[in-house]
Amino acid sequence: MANLLTMNDLSARDIEWILDRAESIQKDKKKFRESKPILVTNLFFEPSTRTRFSFETAEKRLGFQVLNFTSETSSTTKGETLYDTVRTLEEIGTDIAVIRHKDDHYFDQLIHNNIKLNIVNAGDGSGHHPTQSLLDLLTIRQEFILFQGLTVAIIGDLRHSRVARSDAEVLTSLGCRVVFSGPKEWHNPELPGDYMPMDEAVRIADVVMMLRIQHERHQHTLDLTKEEYHQAYGLTLKRSEMMKKGSIIMHPAPVNRGVEIADELVESENSRIFKQMHNGVAIRMAVLEWALETERGEMNRGELIKEW
Repeated sequence: MANLLTMNDLSARDIEWILDRAESIQKDKKKFRESKPILVTNLFFEPSTRTRFSFETAEKRLGFQVLNFTSETSSTTKGETLYDTVRTLEEIGTDIAVIRHKDDHYFDQLIHNNIKLNIVNAGDGSGHHPTQSLLDLLTIRQEFILFQGLTVAIIGDLRHSRVARSDAEVLTSLGCRVVFSGPKEWHNPELPGDYMPMDEAVRIADVVMMLRIQHERHQHTLDLTKEEYHQAYGLTLKRSEMMKKGSIIMHPAPVNRGVEIADELVESENSRIFKQMHNGVAIRMAVLEWALETERGEMNRGELIKEW
């Protein structure tokens, strides 16, 4: 099956195709409709604004039929397992399930039990977030054209961030130098890259990517106020003055203004935070096309989606 569970499911050629296709979609503002009816179900077991609504927008722009699953009103409140929920959706005709779940690698129980619909991972616990990585890659490529030789600093709650893991792995494979900073309590030894003090990381980076504190995944919190965290580990106005000329600020959002990043920097001249959000719809349209066409073995991918 053409599942997108982690960035490891994509070859370099796949990544290039998805980024190119997303840019093509952005340049062509016409609507599209798939040549065959496609039913997509969005299953979000965690709160989401950007990911959920950009997926739904992408699906509707592609002419898909869309079902939005709400766990609070489903049989999961009666003890139904994720597997049984997805099997039910498969039997009623869902072609693609877009799933966000609080458990790391929730998808293992699905693929090991022969679920036959396509699964697109919209985030699993502290594990992976492949479509966020793809929109981050598109944002960086639009700015710098090439990845080779760039330095990307990922800063903040590294232990609990699925974005940090997905981004660090793919950026390293594309030739970037990835460095990390943040509270020592949240260091993640599994991430490929060097740790360094906050100021040094900001000073050398072409891309400064700040991360939200994942309070919902913490068993213990740092003994710091929001103001103390901002001064110690946030991108303050003073710290932003250390950034290289031409460098950019990124953040997967939601942004806690005045905590991981100064309020004045969120929409500053070198911020690309809302550009990342803008890129989300086109990337997710391209990913959905990729999933369908890879499954069908249709290598001439541009012919799948017909102009409406």
